[in-house]
Amino acid sequence: MIIWLASYPKSGNTWVRILINQLLHFDEKNRNVLENLDNIELYPKISQFSGLSENLSNRENVVRNWVNSQERICADKKTRIFKTHNVLGGFGKDQFTNNKLTLGVIHIIRDPRNVISSILNHYSLETLEEAKKFIFEKNNWIGGLNHLDTFISSWAIHYQSWKSFKKNYLLIKYENLIKDPKYELIKISKYLREFFPHKLSDRSLEIILDKSSFQNLKSLEKSGKFKEQITSKSTGEKINFFNLGPSNNWKKTLDPEISKKIEKEFRQEMLELGYL
Repeated sequence: MIIWLASYPKSGNTWVRILINQLLHFDEKNRNVLENLDNIELYPKISQFSGLSENLSNRENVVRNWVNSQERICADKKTRIFKTHNVLGGFGKDQFTNNKLTLGVIHIIRDPRNVISSILNHYSLETLEEAKKFIFEKNNWIGGLNHLDTFISSWAIHYQSWKSFKKNYLLIKYENLIKDPKYELIKISKYLREFFPHKLSDRSLEIILDKSSFQNLKSLEKSGKFKEQITSKSTGEKINFFNLGPSNNWKKTLDPEISKKIEKEFRQEMLELGYL
């Protein structure tokens, strides 16, 4: 069965993925925490849909085979973790997953006022207004780097969709990861222990946090060790994935008018999460 590591893009999913990979495959001596990141695969990816459709560039064929691909993944009865930015729920008549295939969800959420600055950089958008439209768009799809088109919808719909999954649900707020990473790491470890038995000392947890620091991740990416780094469509240059991280502060960078529009659009969700 599958445990989903689910989030809207640029919400800390890769950081949590790195932490989990270290928890389950701890290696004190290796500082390259970006190595073997494929232990937690991205979904949906081309290889996961091999043989299910001749034309996977057609979104309908991807959507139609969401469940078929997951049934094939789960055929050996093993528990696996997959990273996804897909909305939980349906597109047309097709559902993203079901209770027979999904064992649990680690749901990562981030203040949308900070998400848009990272969206601006990652997707090579020209203005924060464009980035705002990106997170407001209800029929929003992303794709690239060996993974198939992914239906992410708007920030609010995405959050509400995964929040609705009640079985083995764990919410991780990006802001809490920055404020008290050790506490959040222990919380994730306790959650995973039920499915992946592991026991690490307090010293081991400190080592994981040190190796997974934003400074180390940025350094590893700069030295070419991050395989998932993408290039700008407009310039062809590589885009820094680990860009602002903890230093991204909407209060310092965001136009007040855009901030007000985000707060109005997502008021219910932001109040619920303590962002307002």
